[in-house]
Amino acid sequence: MTCSEFLQELTDYLDGIIDAPTRAELEEHLTWCRDCFVICNTTQMTIQIYRNSELYELPEDLRTRLRSAILTKCKHQEKAEEPASSPSESSSNSQT
Repeated sequence: MTCSEFLQELTDYLDGIIDAPTRAELEEHLTWCRDCFVICNTTQMTIQIYRNSELYELPEDLRTRLRSAILTKCKHQEKAEEPASSPSESSSNSQT
C-alpha cells in the first residue's frame, strides 16, 4: 500500500467503517511508514480533543459585531456580483 492509498482510506479507518482486509493493510502500512503514522496519530488526537471540548459561548457583544461584519461583507459581495447594465440596456430603458 502506498501513502496515497493510505490517505484515501484514512477517514474510513478512523471512523471504523472499513472492511477487515483493508484495515489489516492500513495497520501493516502504519508499522513501517513513520509519516503516515504521524498523520494518523495526529488526526486521531485532534478528533479526540474536538470531541472532549465544550462549546464556547460567544459573548453577546462579540456575537453582534461578528453578525454585523458578516452581513456587511455579504452585502458588498452581492453588489460586486451584480451585473452592470450595458449601455444598450440603459438607452432602451430610457426610451420606454
